[in-house]
Amino acid sequence: MRASVITVTMNPALDKTVTVDGIALARLNRIKEVRMDAGGKGINVAKVLRGFQVDVAAWGIAGGYQGRLIQDKLQAQGIPCFFLEGAGETRVNMKVVDESTKLTTEFNEPGVEVNGSQLAQFTDRFLQGIAGVSYVVLGGSLPPGAPSGYYRTLIEAAAAKNVPVILDADGEALAQGMEAAPYAVKPNIHELENYFGCRLQDDREIVNAARSLIAAKGVQLVQVSMGGNGSILVDGQEAHRAKPFPIVPVSTVGAGDSMVAAMVYGLLHQLPLSDISRLTSAAGTITASKAGTQVCTIQEVKEKQDSVELIPI
Repeated sequence: MRASVITVTMNPALDKTVTVDGIALARLNRIKEVRMDAGGKGINVAKVLRGFQVDVAAWGIAGGYQGRLIQDKLQAQGIPCFFLEGAGETRVNMKVVDESTKLTTEFNEPGVEVNGSQLAQFTDRFLQGIAGVSYVVLGGSLPPGAPSGYYRTLIEAAAAKNVPVILDADGEALAQGMEAAPYAVKPNIHELENYFGCRLQDDREIVNAARSLIAAKGVQLVQVSMGGNGSILVDGQEAHRAKPFPIVPVSTVGAGDSMVAAMVYGLLHQLPLSDISRLTSAAGTITASKAGTQVCTIQEVKEKQDSVELIPI
């Protein structure tokens, strides 16, 4: 069966989550629990979508034993995948969960270096594989060796096949990707402020900034996440601020990716913007209430979406 959504993770990771009672710097720390998961933004989106019963495939570049382990874990979860073989070992990202403070500290490796030949090969395969796909999600950092404009290359390739792209990146990867007019972008507030080079003081300034992307760059939908302060979803006609229901935050890992997955789910089901705003807020909030790399389920999201306060802007 052809996937209706393809997620692309150019710099995947094997997420190693360890739990400790407390972190003592420069001393021995004993680990209570360890878990290993396939990770990276696009992969996280794919895992959430699979849980939402969406036909999704995960693509990217991976290398070595750890790259094969990522693919094995995805396939075990029922997620078909294509990862071009890269040189060296795929990175390991360490997440240390301190149970005494409920805080998660992350240590991320840079990733496998890629070259122009590998990227050209991946682009060619991407062009062949996306025909008939409903949406493509490009997520996360680019690997060492990849030009900052590579997401732009993929967005332009998808446009040639009339496939809309949702881009979740930051810095130059976001800025250059925006030049190819992706269908939607999901910056957090800091990434949006960095893009414009200024502080956005209130909701109206955030909406105006998002609308300028719609007007100037051809983006159709802008989702701005603000952690515990909620999110704002903007298109050419509407803007909604979502205020999340209260939780005890445990880990922000995967919260933004859960929002992207919920956005895709809402778009696939042609939901109104207000419903998509509630879905994305509920998804991110529920995932932030879970430990380590655990994510929301569609049942949890649907049960809590009406608890999200929505304010038209």
